[in-house]
Amino acid sequence: MSPSPSPSPVGRTTLGTVDIVVLVVYFLLILAVGFWSMWRTKRSTVKGYFLAGKNMTWWPVGASLFASNIGSGHFIGLAGSGAAAGIGAIAYEWNGMLMVLLLGWLFLPIYVASGVVTMPEYLQRRFGGRRTQIFTTVLCLFIYIFTKISVDMYAGALFIHLALQWNIYVAVVLLLSITALYTVAGGLAAVIYTDAAQTVIMLAGALTLMGFSFAEVGGWDALMNGYLNAIPSMRVPNSTCGIPRDDSFHIFRDPVNSDLPWPGVIIGMSIPSMWYWCSDQVIVQRSLAAKTLTHAKGGSLLAAYLKILPFFVILLPGMISRVLYTDDVACADPELCKQICGNPVGCSDTAYTTLVMELLPTGLRGLMMAVMIAALMSSLTSIFNSASTIFTMDLWKTFRSQASERELMIVGRLFVLLLVVASILWIPIIQASQGGQLFIYIQSISTYLQPPVSIIFLTGCFWKRTNEQGAFWGLVVGLMVGCIRMLLDFIYPEPLCYEEDDRPAVLKYVHYLYFSMLLSFITLVVVVVISLATEAPKPEQISRLTWFTRFDPVEPKEQVFSVLRSTKSSEVITSQRNDMCVTGSEKESCNGKACHHRKDSSSSVSSVQKQSRLMSAFCWLCGMDRRKEGDDTPVMPPPPEEAIGSLEEKPRLRLIVNINLLICLSVTAFIIGYWA
Repeated sequence: MSPSPSPSPVGRTTLGTVDIVVLVVYFLLILAVGFWSMWRTKRSTVKGYFLAGKNMTWWPVGASLFASNIGSGHFIGLAGSGAAAGIGAIAYEWNGMLMVLLLGWLFLPIYVASGVVTMPEYLQRRFGGRRTQIFTTVLCLFIYIFTKISVDMYAGALFIHLALQWNIYVAVVLLLSITALYTVAGGLAAVIYTDAAQTVIMLAGALTLMGFSFAEVGGWDALMNGYLNAIPSMRVPNSTCGIPRDDSFHIFRDPVNSDLPWPGVIIGMSIPSMWYWCSDQVIVQRSLAAKTLTHAKGGSLLAAYLKILPFFVILLPGMISRVLYTDDVACADPELCKQICGNPVGCSDTAYTTLVMELLPTGLRGLMMAVMIAALMSSLTSIFNSASTIFTMDLWKTFRSQASERELMIVGRLFVLLLVVASILWIPIIQASQGGQLFIYIQSISTYLQPPVSIIFLTGCFWKRTNEQGAFWGLVVGLMVGCIRMLLDFIYPEPLCYEEDDRPAVLKYVHYLYFSMLLSFITLVVVVVISLATEAPKPEQISRLTWFTRFDPVEPKEQVFSVLRSTKSSEVITSQRNDMCVTGSEKESCNGKACHHRKDSSSSVSSVQKQSRLMSAFCWLCGMDRRKEGDDTPVMPPPPEEAIGSLEEKPRLRLIVNINLLICLSVTAFIIGYWA
């Protein structure tokens, strides 16, 4: 290969004054929405903080589901996959349309009936014991690091790096500083309402860029013809490097030799997708925050309809970027790629950023910068909130059952910092993975870790005979097999287009989507065999915890347990006499009859006044109220919150959402069939 002249760097256009003004207005808007939601929400109770008071209507739930899913990794990764390999990757998005509907109509009624807050908590109640709950909690946290947090951080930082020419790690620190306020203070209500605002901003900006892109390329026919001819001028001779795929405009591709074989798309893709949409804490927590089951279903419908849009506003612009900037986006020479984007594997992940910086006028570039930051913030705050929830409630409380509320609060926030550090350390590995296609990296890792968890939830929800032994050992065996394949993938990375493929046969001939099918089958066999060979689950592990028992009457002992749990919690909190903050539930229980406060002495009043503003600000930020000095009187437990959710729906509203379900399924079938 002869040396080529250094190309002009991608992103040579930088943000102007008007762009900066747009960004400032965006941040002020989001901060206003965030603080407004903090003021109006009771963040001092478990239900208020983790489930937004279970008072959300369908539209913020649906918008938050969409915004939590469409992070900066989607804008960078999905557009990059479109630039590299055509429309195939959109199958993941349209598969998600079906899965989010399954959540609303099949899985969510079970979760609501069980009265759980976290998904590992559901497994603990369904199977008994703690090991499956703890195992699943740890696995979810690893998945968050490998496929969520680090990917979104890298994608957002890549955009800022190309737009502002900042060091990528400096950009990461900046993005984390932006999200810190929501991570520390917000609670789920603040996250959901800001997600709703972020969704409007994302769609407005993405639709604007789509319009400019199609106008520049010359319309749909020009894209069809131009993409197949978008071959870079410098590429490795006698290789397929830089040549577009012949099946670029098909979703269902050859079952043996293609990058996305169609049997794997139908089955192998659905199983890890079921984990994400139907049993992942980030997604389910938003649906559990809905005021009724009907509103939760409406949120699922809205999210499903919105999932149609990424094809038009993200993937197709990525393909247009290849047509317009072929030598930069589709570079096929490793040395050239390193000069263009710093990644010798390929520069397809710069497709969306290149469009923004080269095509849009001043002002709109600032809007798209806001769109990318909105996508990043919405996904990161959602993940941080959910990761903190399951670590604190399912892991820390298991080993520290007497932990005070303040201790849990501190531990949750410190754990977020640990997650952030681990994610930053993982970024260099992501840069080198999957031929520069960030979106495909996410999906391939998912197929190694998520299918066993999907099978556990599927059998637990819909097969009453599943027991703890079967679930636990199915999870262990499935994850061992999945981790072996994942390690092999990192040890033997996929060769570049001009290199010979000398990987082991299990990697060379077994596509990761086929492996997902195999892994699911292995897990299912282990679960069924061990469950049938061991003791059947107890009645309390079945009642209101499966699809067939979701309408069982509420057992009185469940309500007694709720009262005892509330009383124990209050006693533990009261025993922390040096705490300066009390929860809102404690404050509400002091109604003048149950609590009698002593008057402060003059010295204590003086001491409180010196620190009152700082401490009050700290307590408000954490969603707690000040405790007065000298107030050692025990606080009576608050009235127990109803532990079991209601599945009642108004007939007219249920009919409306069911009709919309049929319409949405028809639309999904049509678009998949049209592009198959």
